[in-house]
Amino acid sequence: MTQERLMHAASVPFEAARELDILPQGHRARGLHGHSFRARVRASLPEDWAQFKGVETDDLERALAGCVRGLDYRYLNDQLAVPTDENLARWIRERVDIPGLDSIGIRSAADRGADIDPHGQVHVWRRFRFESAHQLPNVPPGHKCGRMHGHGFVVAVHCKQGEHGMGMDSDQLERCWQPLHQELDHACLNDIPGLDNPTSEHIAGWIWRRLQQTLPDLSWVTVYETATAGCSHDGEHYRIWKEMSLDSAVRLNNAPQGDRRRRIHGHSFTVRLHLLAGLDQVMGWVMDYGDVKTLFRPVFERLDHQPLHGLPDLADTDPASLARWTRRAIGDQLPALDRIDFYQTPGCGAILSWGARPPALPI
Repeated sequence: MTQERLMHAASVPFEAARELDILPQGHRARGLHGHSFRARVRASLPEDWAQFKGVETDDLERALAGCVRGLDYRYLNDQLAVPTDENLARWIRERVDIPGLDSIGIRSAADRGADIDPHGQVHVWRRFRFESAHQLPNVPPGHKCGRMHGHGFVVAVHCKQGEHGMGMDSDQLERCWQPLHQELDHACLNDIPGLDNPTSEHIAGWIWRRLQQTLPDLSWVTVYETATAGCSHDGEHYRIWKEMSLDSAVRLNNAPQGDRRRRIHGHSFTVRLHLLAGLDQVMGWVMDYGDVKTLFRPVFERLDHQPLHGLPDLADTDPASLARWTRRAIGDQLPALDRIDFYQTPGCGAILSWGARPPALPI
C-alpha cells in the first residue's frame, strides 16, 4: 500500500450577528443581520495529542468549540472590523490551538461560505440548484440511467479570494452563475451542445469551461447528481465520491474506566468513498456510482447495523481505525479509490487518503 495521510475533521455551530459595510449601499448584507454559522477544521494531529488514542475527533471538536465560543451570540463587528466569511475563517485560524492545521472554513448559510486551504489561500464558495432531465446514451441495455429521468442537481462553485477585504461576494458568484442556470434549469441536458452524454463528470467539465470565462480564479466545480454522489473538477482532474450511511454500535477500547465512551453506544456514521481517475472515453465517467455501491456492499453489510467492536482485526471503533479497516476490507475491488472519509457525527470524523493528489477542500 502507498503511504497514508490521516487527518481529523470537526465542525462546530455558532450564532452571531454582523454588518458588512464593505458592501455597496443598498446591499442587504450591509445592514445588521445574523446567521447560524458553522466553523469547520481539518488537521493532521500528532499521535499523542488527544487525551487518549481514539478520541482525536472529540478533542478536535472541543478545541474548535473553545475558540468559536468567543464568537457565539456576539456582534461580530466587535471582534473584527470586517467580519466576512473569509475574515472569520482567518480570525479562527490565528487563534485556534490545534497542531497540524490543514484547512479551516466558515459556512454562513447552507449555500455559501469560505475555506482557507493549507497554503493560506482563501476560496469563497456558493451552491446553486437546477432541476433537469437527462439520460446516458452509452450505458448497457437495461441500465436505469439509460432511461430518460431527472435530478435536482446541486453545483458548488469555489473561487480564489484575495488576501484582504472582499474581492468577490456570493452575489457576484450568483451573477456569474445565472446565464448557466438559464440554460440548465428545467431543460433536457442532452439537448445542450456539449452535453450529449451528460454524466456528472461531463456536466462538471462543461460548467468549468463556461464559468472560467467570467471567473478566471475558479478553483473547483462540484456537481451533486444526488445527495450521496457527485464529482469535483479543477479544470484537469475528476474526483467522484459515493456516500453511504451506517447505523452501528461501538465501544472505545482505550477509554479509561468511568468514561462513557467505554460503554457500548452508537453512531449514525457517514462513510464517503472518493475515486480519482481519468474518464472512460466511452462512458464519460470515472466509474458508475452504482458499481461503486455494489462493490462496496460486502463491506457495507459487515458495518451496517452491527456491533463494530466485534469486528476482527479492528484496533478500535474510532473514525480513523474504521477508515483504515475499511481500506483493508475493500482491498483491490476499487483500484481508483484514494480516500475514505468516516464521520461519526456531521462534519466530525477522519479523512484517510493515499493518492498522489492531496484531498480537496471539504465537500
